[in-house]
Formats: sequence, structure tokens, C-alpha cells
Amino acid sequence: MSDSDGKKPLGISRPGSVKQSFSHGRTKNVVVETKRKRVVVPKPGAAKPATSGKSTPVGGDPSKRPAGISDVEMARRMKALKAAKAREAEDAAKREAEEKARAEERERRRAELEAKEREEKAREEAVKAKQDEEERKKREAEAAAQAAAAPAAVDPELAPAQRRTPPAGGAPAATPRKKDDRDQRNTRGKGGDTRRSGKLTLNQALRGGEGGRQRSMAQMKRQQDRARKKAMGQTVEREKVIRDVQLPEAIMVSELANRMSEKVSDVVKALMTNGIMATQNQTIDADTAELIIDEFGHNVVRVSDADVEDVIKVEEDKPQDLKSRPPVITIMGHVDHGKTSLLDAIRSAKVTEGEAGGITQHIGAYQVATEGGAVLTFLDTPGHAAFTSMRSRGAQVTDIVVLVVAADDAVMPQTVEAINHAKAAGVPMIVAINKIDKPAANPDKVRTDLLQHEVIVEKMSGDVQDVEVSAVSGQGLDNLLEAIALQAEILELKANPDRAAQGAVIEAQLDVGRGPVATVLVENGTLKQGNIFVVGEQWGKVRALINSKGERVKEAGPSVPVEVLGLNGTPEAGDVLNVTETEAQAREIAEYRANAAKEKRAAAGAAVTLDQLMANAKASESVSELPIVVKADVQGSAEAIVQAMEKIGNDEVRVRVLHSGVGAITESDIGLAEASGAPVIGFNVRANASARASANQKGVEIRYYSIIYDLVDDVKAAASGLLSAEVREKFIGYAKILEVFKVSNVGKIAGCLVTEGVARRSAGVRLLRDDVVIHEGTLKTLKRFKDEVAEVQSGQECGMAFENYEDIRADDVIEIFEREEVERTL
Repeated sequence: MSDSDGKKPLGISRPGSVKQSFSHGRTKNVVVETKRKRVVVPKPGAAKPATSGKSTPVGGDPSKRPAGISDVEMARRMKALKAAKAREAEDAAKREAEEKARAEERERRRAELEAKEREEKAREEAVKAKQDEEERKKREAEAAAQAAAAPAAVDPELAPAQRRTPPAGGAPAATPRKKDDRDQRNTRGKGGDTRRSGKLTLNQALRGGEGGRQRSMAQMKRQQDRARKKAMGQTVEREKVIRDVQLPEAIMVSELANRMSEKVSDVVKALMTNGIMATQNQTIDADTAELIIDEFGHNVVRVSDADVEDVIKVEEDKPQDLKSRPPVITIMGHVDHGKTSLLDAIRSAKVTEGEAGGITQHIGAYQVATEGGAVLTFLDTPGHAAFTSMRSRGAQVTDIVVLVVAADDAVMPQTVEAINHAKAAGVPMIVAINKIDKPAANPDKVRTDLLQHEVIVEKMSGDVQDVEVSAVSGQGLDNLLEAIALQAEILELKANPDRAAQGAVIEAQLDVGRGPVATVLVENGTLKQGNIFVVGEQWGKVRALINSKGERVKEAGPSVPVEVLGLNGTPEAGDVLNVTETEAQAREIAEYRANAAKEKRAAAGAAVTLDQLMANAKASESVSELPIVVKADVQGSAEAIVQAMEKIGNDEVRVRVLHSGVGAITESDIGLAEASGAPVIGFNVRANASARASANQKGVEIRYYSIIYDLVDDVKAAASGLLSAEVREKFIGYAKILEVFKVSNVGKIAGCLVTEGVARRSAGVRLLRDDVVIHEGTLKTLKRFKDEVAEVQSGQECGMAFENYEDIRADDVIEIFEREEVERTL
């Protein structure tokens, strides 16, 4: 782009070069460009510009305007320049205002901090002056007391300042002590005292104090007192806090130290001093812990795990709070004497049609309203002997017992048992002579038979009411209800409905759709929906209440039977239900009861002495067991089956119930049965699909029953199969040894004469000498002449040799017998 002379073309300039401007081919001015500014040099011979103090606006004179700038562009540039100057002035004013505001804020904060420092200093000075005044008064009082108690003679070994006698006025000469006190006060705030001192800085104020935690005035005073006592040479001891330490039956060392508020190391050291080497994680008994607590000076409060049940308060009801309640009547008697049929006739229902075999196998609770308006609660108990415990519970929760006796059958064993239960419960009895309409009915025989059991009816000049009824025709039912109402009126039954409910579990079962369900008879108070309760080893919250008619109710008062839903498990029939305040209390009580029952079962099943161990070992060798797994529909039936199984057996064979429960047969039951080689018995329940498949795969037998008679008979037959066959001896003959021969390679052979019966080679023999048995065994050989024979008849001679025995003599008698096995049954 450059020419041959090395010069740049026209129009391209560089610093320090000269550029000519052309306008229409004529040169006007010479422009010199430097590194810093652009200078316009006038043309030689032209007039110089004016040098006055004021410059003419560039845009005013076109001749003085830079080349190539139009009027519009020049006006725009001037406007922008003015706007920039205005913004600059505005920013300067704003910065000046902000600086002024910051200065004012700094002055205000400085004034506030100075005021706070003055207040803090004044407060500290006031506190210090008050403390100095208190110290001075205390020192004067102590000095006066020491001067009054000090003897006239002074120990020469004391320091001179301490051997000075007080002046006549009685004031103590404590100049050195005052100096020490001044020195001690002068050291405060300089590391000699941990009390907060100095000015309050801004950082401390913003952090909320030292470490974010302010000490209380009481704490500061205690620290100052300790420092003052230490400075005065006194022993600083913390005040001992005596605590009431709750001591359970066993406690961990660390927990014991925590309850005493003592150091764990001190407690461990005290244990070592008493000869007990224990760490903080070890448990010690209550007696040892009590010694340690007494050593530390605390009070011992012995508590037990059973104290958790103290929340169930047994309060005596006030007479004004008691209200009348319906009577609870229990129908009792022998099997097939018409108990349930009689109750059906009263409440116009058909219950026995739904029972297997036509007998009642559960406790039924019903509430019946009579035509006269009276409300009666009936409990129908089974009559079979296996349900003794269920009938016992029925008698315990009842007010009146109606003893049903068939007029054509008289008193039977279960009738006597029902009488004993009623007498043990101490409840009045009403005798209902049923089946009075049958031709073979003889009610007078029933009354006479009852005399043998100390039951004297009114017709026999006694005090027990008797009513002749017929459940089929309805004869005498009104008289029976009238007798019940009269007896209830005499008893004056009352209860307090306005308190926490308490009741008894009549029956319990595991429903597939509803879960654990318990039939509860409320004895006192009112059970409401939503109540939290504990029953036996279970607890729960009342989700629903269902009465005897199948209707849902919100609450149940005294003597009202209801089904309770909401339990966490199936309780035992006969357990007591108590309402608690909180769920935690109910859970704690249930856990304690479950643990106690578990320990009791473990203690009952374990041998603790050598004699028991030997007895168990001997029993295990001689007794054969038939293990079974029982599942039933309700808890009462399961318990009755278990009790019936316990009665089966003798010294050689017994039935052992591995597990009994409520609900369907599950895989876990099959697994338990397989491990123990036991069959599974289902009473009114069935196995689910998975349990059936598992049983088929593992070869476990499942048997279903709906009548308890059949179950007991089958188990008894199976247990009889475990009995060893009875071995009986049958004597078949006698032989007398006439002479003894000794044969080489054979031994001694007895020449015998069969005197009675027959001698067989396969039979057993006994060798009698002077009518005393000296050997029992088998024959090695039986010969007639030189031939081996199977038997020898009476009156014939033969030769006999015994197996592994040769001490035979002439005139010995051989007793010959056979053994036969006879099967035994229970």
C-alpha cells in the first residue's frame, strides 16, 4: 500500500505527521496530529483566532466547527454532554448525602454504646459496693465472734499479725486481712476471677453474650460465695441434695448413679469398697443397691415391676352413686337336660339348631326383656364335662344360678358339679325341673335326689326355689321368670355406671374379618367406644361394641354383654377387663403380665433341683408322649380341649399339647407339627390353602372335628396305640431232672421226665431248686432218644440242655411256659 518513496498514501496519517485537508481542490488549513491532541495550524498568511477568555460555541460558527460534523450531530453531542454533567452532579450529591447519613449512624451507635457501658459500669460498681459492704459486715461479725471466743493467752507459734490482741474497744486488729482483701479485689477482672468483667463490645452484644448463654444471678452469687470462702481460707463444700431413689428389683450401675445424681466412678468405687467388682454396665440386685444408696446418704424407695398395675385403682363406690342393674343369670345343668332349649323358649330363639350335635359348646351371653319390663342377662354354659372351667367362670360372674334338671333323668354328674360351682361362688340357686310334660317325668324324684347334695327346695321345706317348666310347651316359664325377678329384688343388685368400666371376658375368638373379638360382660362402670383398656395379657382400644342382637352400640353399662373389637390379641376366657387412662399404661401392664406369665411357664417347665432332673430323666425314659397341635374357633373350646387331653393317659402314655390357639390352621402350625411329629387337630376351624399345601408336602396329618366327644375318643384311641402290649405268661408243663449227663462238645444234658403238660422247644423255661427260681432262659436242645423234637408230651422222657447255663442237678424241676402279648387300651 506504500509508494516507492516509502511514504504512506494520502489520507493515512501517523503521529507526528502532517496531513493536508482539501476542500474543492483548495487547501484551507494544515492539521497536525500528535499522540496527545489534534492541533489545527492556520494557513500561512491567515488571520489568527481571537484569544479572549470566552470561546465561541463550536456549533455557532460553521467555519470553526470540525470538518464533517453537521448541525444536528453537533446539537446531539452538546445535549449528551449536558446530560452527563447533570448525572455527575446528581451522583456527587447522592454520595455526599450517604456519607452524611453514615456519619450520623456511627455517631448514634457510638452514643448508644457509651450509654450502655456507663450503665454496665454503674451496675457493676453498685454490685461491687454491695458485696464489699456485705463482706465488711461479715468480717466484722466473724472478728467479733473470734475475739469473744478467743482465750487470753495466744499461741506463740502463730504469726505476729495473728498474735496481736484486739484493742480495748473490742474491734479486731485485721489490718493484714484488709490488705489481703484489697489485693484480692484488685485481682478481679485480671484473670483472678472468672466473673464477666470489662466493657461490652459490639460483637458480644450481637452474639447475645459470652457463648450465647447468660448465667443467672443466683449462679453468679454462688460462684462469688465460693470464691470468697476460698479466699478466706474456708473449705468450700457443695450443699448435699438428699434424693428419693426409686429402686427396682434389679438395676444397672449407671442407672443407679443417674438416679442418685452421683458420678458413676464414685458409685463403682463404693461397690469395690464393699467387695463387689462391677462395671457401669453391669446389673446389681436391690439389696446391694440399697447399701450403696444408704452410703451416699439418699433415701431408698423400693418399687416392684408389679407397681405398673397400681394405675388400675380399685375404688369403693359411694352409696349415692349406685344405681340398680339387671341381674346376671347363669343356666347350668347336665348335658341334654334342656338348658339351651329353656333359654330359647324364654327369648324365642333357636340356638341349639346352630350347635354341632345339638349340644352347646360355647358360652352364650344374651339380654332378654320380659313382658313386665324387667331386663335379664342370661349366660348359657355348656354341660359337657370338658367345659368345667367355662362353667366355673359362668358361676363366678353371675348373680343367680338356674339349675336345670330333667324330670325324667334326675340328678347327673354334671348336675352335681354345677351345684358345687354355685356353692363355691356363693350365689343363690333356683331349680328348674324341665321336661315336666314327658310321661316318664317324676319331679319328686328330682327333689329327693337333690337332698343328697344339700339342696333343699321349698316344697321340701327348704329355702331354694323350685319351678316345674317345659321348654317345649312353655309351661311354667312365667313362674320361672317371676322367681328370678323375686330373687333379684331380694339381692338389691346395684352398680355405679359413672366410672371406668370393669368386666369379665366370657368368650374370645379370632374372627377372620374383624380380628380378635371378646365377649365381655360389664360388671361395673360403662364401657364406651374409644376407651383404652387392658385385659389379661392383651390391650386395645374399643373400635366397636356389638350387643347380643348384633347391633352396634356406643356404650355398655353394668350387666350388659357386648362383643368388643379392637384388641391386639386374643385374651383368655375369664380375664378381667379394666379401662386405663392412656395407651402407654395399658401397653406397659400387658407387657408386664405377658413377661410374668412367660417366666411362670418357664419355671414350671424347668427342673431346678437334682431330684427333679432325675425324676424327669426317669419319666422321659418310661413315658411315651403323643404330641398334638390344637386350633379351635374360640378360646373356651381350646382350653376345654387342652384340659380333656391332660386327662388322657396313664403312667406309660400321655398326651402332650404342643400348642393351642384360636383361629384358622396356618403354615406355622404345620411347621411346628412337622418338627415334633404331631398331628394337627382343628375344632370348628379349617386350614388355609397354603397350610393345606404345606401339610401335603410335609406329610402332616390334619383332622377336623366339630363335636368334642369324637375328638376325645380318637385321641384316646391314638394314645392307646402307644401303649406297650401286655405280656402274659401261660404255663404249659413241668419236667423233673432224673440224671445229668456230660457230653463232649455239647456240655451237660439233663435227662428229664415230663410230669405235667407238654414241653416245647420254643417255650421259655425256669429252673427251680427247692421251689426257688435259680435260672430263667430258653432251651438249647430238646431230644427224644437221639432225635431233635419240637415237643414232648407228659409221661415221656427227654433230654434238655439250657442256653448258656450248665449248673443243673438231679431232682431240679423245670417250669415250662409261653409268653403271649395282649393289646391294651386306655
